[in-house]
Amino acid sequence: MSTSTPHIYLIRHARPVLNRKGLFSKEQATQYLKDYNLAEVEQIIERSEHLPLEFISKVYCSTLPRAKATARMLFGPDVHMIEDATFVEFENRIWGLPLGKFPLIWWQATSRVLWMLGLNQKDIESFKQARKRASQAADKLALEAETSGIAVLVAHGFLNEFIKRSLRKKGWKVVLDGGRGFVSVTQLSKK
Repeated sequence: MSTSTPHIYLIRHARPVLNRKGLFSKEQATQYLKDYNLAEVEQIIERSEHLPLEFISKVYCSTLPRAKATARMLFGPDVHMIEDATFVEFENRIWGLPLGKFPLIWWQATSRVLWMLGLNQKDIESFKQARKRASQAADKLALEAETSGIAVLVAHGFLNEFIKRSLRKKGWKVVLDGGRGFVSVTQLSKK
């Protein structure tokens, strides 16, 4: 890693320890979302070889337990961890009639798509507000990286994707795109 080029690392949290199998009623899917926000995560077996651990002394993370636990597992108890609600995942609210049971992915995908279309935003952050927050998060990370040479975030798949998009619009280049899998690492550098 070049010390003269600023780098940002976006890391998704580890896999929550929850059962996703089977069919869910609307009520069960809603409860699953609540449980997901409080769930413990699986142990991380291997750290990514793409993380320059010797240069990381500060880590930003979401205030949700799964992100904080992942940051502690990856970087240990001595890292300076900055919890910030700016880095919380985009909200989701289960939408649909309480008739029948479906796979969890059906409830989640339908609800997310309707939210993005502006049809499922009652009592939660809108998609427009969430994108604005992701842009603000990108600005925080860019400032940190330009000041310190490196910024590391442990957060969430959807949020990280929109932070990455915002950073690219601001002139950052994706060096490594780890995708949106659990404990995936995306690395960006300033052009």
